Amino acid sequence: MLPKIINVTVKDVRFPTSTEQHGSDAMHTDPDYSTAYVVLHTDSELKGFGFTFTLGKGTEIVVCAVESLSRLVVGKSLEEIVRDFRGFYRLLTSDSQMRWLGPEKGVIHVATAAVLNAVWDLWARAEGKPLWKLLVDMDPEQLVSCIDFRYITDVLTEKEAVDLLLKAQEGRQQREDQMLSEGYPAYTTSCAWLGYSDQQLQQLCADALRGGWTRFKLKVGADLEDDVRRCRLIRQMIGPNNTLMIDANQKWDVDEAVSWVSRLAEFKPLWIEEPTSPDDILGQALRYRFSETHSQTETITSPFSLKCHNRVMFKQLLQASALQFVQIDSCRLGSVNENLAVMLMAHKFKVPVCPHSGGVGLCELVQHLILFDYICVSASLNNRMCEYVDHLHEHFTSPVVIKDAHYLPPKDPGYSCEMLDSSVQRYQFPDGEVWLQMNK
Repeated sequence: MLPKIINVTVKDVRFPTSTEQHGSDAMHTDPDYSTAYVVLHTDSELKGFGFTFTLGKGTEIVVCAVESLSRLVVGKSLEEIVRDFRGFYRLLTSDSQMRWLGPEKGVIHVATAAVLNAVWDLWARAEGKPLWKLLVDMDPEQLVSCIDFRYITDVLTEKEAVDLLLKAQEGRQQREDQMLSEGYPAYTTSCAWLGYSDQQLQQLCADALRGGWTRFKLKVGADLEDDVRRCRLIRQMIGPNNTLMIDANQKWDVDEAVSWVSRLAEFKPLWIEEPTSPDDILGQALRYRFSETHSQTETITSPFSLKCHNRVMFKQLLQASALQFVQIDSCRLGSVNENLAVMLMAHKFKVPVCPHSGGVGLCELVQHLILFDYICVSASLNNRMCEYVDHLHEHFTSPVVIKDAHYLPPKDPGYSCEMLDSSVQRYQFPDGEVWLQMNK
């Protein structure tokens, strides 16, 4: 018998990363990496752990949203949930009153992700498998039954999804063995936060190069001349053959993005991430068409990432040929269920998935998703990599393992969501030891 959920607790946990400018970018100048941390308590010894990522202020609002959703979860058995996971996903996202707050976007959706992440963690623990292995071992029909295809059937039907997974079964065991021995390729954003000094950027970049890193992402968008200088600095540091990406975090209008990126094209970035509003699908498509017809920006591609808030937005971006990289997010989208839908749509459109990560625990989560994508969906590492940020892993019971700039597959059962009790207590806001000391 699988356990029954008898209680849901959620805590506001915040880390004062703004004091050293970790995570700073053109739009988010003083982020305190934070999380609404969820624990599913059951009638057995098993617990499920989950969270969603926030930047400090407002985490208390997400906590309230999780508490509102918890009434839909308490009393459910894990067996009942996984037998109709699509139905459970819709239960959380389609409550006739709470869906008015979204639907499937904003605070209510990231709160839904926190709850669903905990459910997936609980299921993987009950099966004694890491989440990626739980997904890999599912037959295509069972896996697809977890996905809500509502609003995306004009692009991907349930039958098409099953067929895509069946076609990818050839060589699956070899790919799994490859991941276990080599790991999944990663890129780093840890060197080049916008608030870092040149000296700090150079030191971190030099350390990363010695550690075997060959792919680097730089935050841009606050000041054009400063961006030119910093791009030149990091390109000189990493050399002409290593990979550079840039990220504006939604800073520009469409025309401004085109002009700005034209100046930065000489540094040959692989992509420009979040150049404009995350909701401006037509603007993003226009920006892409400009890069196709103007030689000075022909090297620039244009992915969306963290703020693309649901599968419908991704569907439209893919339909509009508005991106060349898909950047899923394990907490912005509706957990594993919705990420499965986006990965399958991306595969149908032949667009590589390069997940967004970082924050608090996002690396721990998204590594599971990208391992599944390679083993069971894309079967390709061409132009594919997963973001890595070297912050706050020490607060998790099963932190990511990086070797030679590759994610090594997690081995512990679950979704790698569990935080150390001592960290939760010390950093709980506003009464944890760290915050009481800071607010004296």
